[in-house]
Amino acid sequence: MDFDDLIEEVAAPEKRAGKVADGIEHKLHEGAVMIAYAMHLLRTTDANHVRIHPDGEHGKRFDFVAWLARRGFVKTTSTGTTTYGGEYWHPDGWRITIHPSSGKGDVVAEIGNHIISAECKGGIINTRHSGQVSRLYKGLCETVGLLMASENPGRQVAVVPYTESTLRLARRMAPRCA
Repeated sequence: MDFDDLIEEVAAPEKRAGKVADGIEHKLHEGAVMIAYAMHLLRTTDANHVRIHPDGEHGKRFDFVAWLARRGFVKTTSTGTTTYGGEYWHPDGWRITIHPSSGKGDVVAEIGNHIISAECKGGIINTRHSGQVSRLYKGLCETVGLLMASENPGRQVAVVPYTESTLRLARRMAPRCA
């Protein structure tokens, strides 16, 4: 499966255009990070059902329905008032439930007897702009803080775009988070 379409390419604002190649920013929206992590769990673990809990802004910035349909998922039920809330099935037996709600973890899956709960943040992944790099840092710090403050059972995972700066910060934070 190809996941390149998770990244939105947009012209950078004038002040940031010199900080990205060809003046084009590569944005990985939070909804895209959620779906990428959900697919990672389905493809690399024994999980066959993953729940995603986006807020309303995530659905405005990322088209869950179209992305899943392009990957062979079929929406079988609807949940809530959004167009993307509901249950999606894939011919491989995978199931993704999208239920817009807060406080439940962005991505949740049961793998065997274990629960994985992830908090996700997005950002611009190809920038050298100090403000945008700082936002990636802040996103990682925020996800770790949300995980520490939550009472979700099981393993808790912070999921952010993979960049040199987020990797550097994650390595510094790992011993304290363990």
